[in-house]
Amino acid sequence: MSKATYQPLAARMRPDKIEDYAGQQHLLSEGKPLRQAVEQGILHSMIFWGPPGTGKTTLALLLAKHASAEFEKISAVLAGIKDIRAVMERAKLRQEVEGKATVLFVDEVHRFNKSQQDAFLPFVEDGTITFVGATTENPSFELNNALLSRSRVYVLKALQPNDLEQLLARALADKEKGYGHLTLAFDKRLQAILLEAADGDARQLFNLLEMAVDFAHDDGDQKIIDANTLKEVIGHSLRRYDKQGEAFYDLISALHKSVRGSDPDASLYWFARMLDGGCDPLYIARRVVRMATEDIGNADPKALELALTAWQVQERLGSPEGELAIAQAILYCASVVKSNAVYTAMQAAQADVKTFGSAEVPLHLRNAPTKLMKSLDYGKRYRYAHDEPYAYAAGENYFPEVMGVRKYYDPVNRGLEKKIKDKLAFLRTLDEKELAR
Repeated sequence: MSKATYQPLAARMRPDKIEDYAGQQHLLSEGKPLRQAVEQGILHSMIFWGPPGTGKTTLALLLAKHASAEFEKISAVLAGIKDIRAVMERAKLRQEVEGKATVLFVDEVHRFNKSQQDAFLPFVEDGTITFVGATTENPSFELNNALLSRSRVYVLKALQPNDLEQLLARALADKEKGYGHLTLAFDKRLQAILLEAADGDARQLFNLLEMAVDFAHDDGDQKIIDANTLKEVIGHSLRRYDKQGEAFYDLISALHKSVRGSDPDASLYWFARMLDGGCDPLYIARRVVRMATEDIGNADPKALELALTAWQVQERLGSPEGELAIAQAILYCASVVKSNAVYTAMQAAQADVKTFGSAEVPLHLRNAPTKLMKSLDYGKRYRYAHDEPYAYAAGENYFPEVMGVRKYYDPVNRGLEKKIKDKLAFLRTLDEKELAR
């Protein structure tokens, strides 16, 4: 193959028919709506949302092929309004002169801004194009409602190991597009390592295989892909992870929910996943502080102390000592008694602040540093709690008069909060006795 006609393995191995498409059985098994749309050439605008290398471009190509439509592709990374208009002019001319439909595939559509996304709408509505957008980000956050309302969203999933095995076997056997014309020594154990490194991404699988074949040792009539070859090719391959994208928030959500669910093992796994993906440990340390306050609170105040200490260790010592300290804090937070009483109390108080606005501070609670303020009754009738029985001014109201007495904090019957709950219950009885006088 000449350099002028060279195509990467991933492009050469792109299937020509739906039967050869690997993965996405939840969308493409027999009888599924998307499978029927492809086979019958039924065009409708759609969004493909999923990780890299899951077949978004291939699906769009198959849709255009079965519908006998022209396939146009633009990338939101490179294209602008001028490029969009040029595609639309070609599509309109094609429709008027040839009576042929156009499938416009927009890769990484989430990178277009609002005005660029709006530019597609008139042409989607009048049927000039069938719009197919591909995104790795959540369409709900990244795409305009107007564009979303005119498209159907299909969620694509990372390829499963058996899907990748199928693709690898096909590439090794195909004599025209793959490496079936070569005699390759590539044993199953090493193939398994390559499949793991692909991490559910077909494009990455083909790219790694292509490099492995290029670096393979020639031994007479065969090429040998050994462990050293794979080590050179794979190196330190990071897992699928985007510090600003959907995967990032999914991982931190999984970590937080595992801690809240009191599963230390799952919590440690998600922590390790985030570190493996390159997440800043200080970000995780800050989130662990949040977990300690939101999900544990006063049920075990030591959780917050340990989380803050771990944060300091990471700041002062860095890796690996800091990461180990964060792991210790995560395991502690996941293992101890839980309470969200502080969190719910704070939310309730903030809601009242919005409801009542700048309610006046009662006179007896105001500071009175001057004679004038004292003459205006600032601080008058204030009861100094330490001079009262149990160091508690029974029946006193510390809220603005317009609000009355409010109750936000409801400690749980677990951990230290059980003792706090009993203490507050006792003080409430003193209030009731005082008010009953």
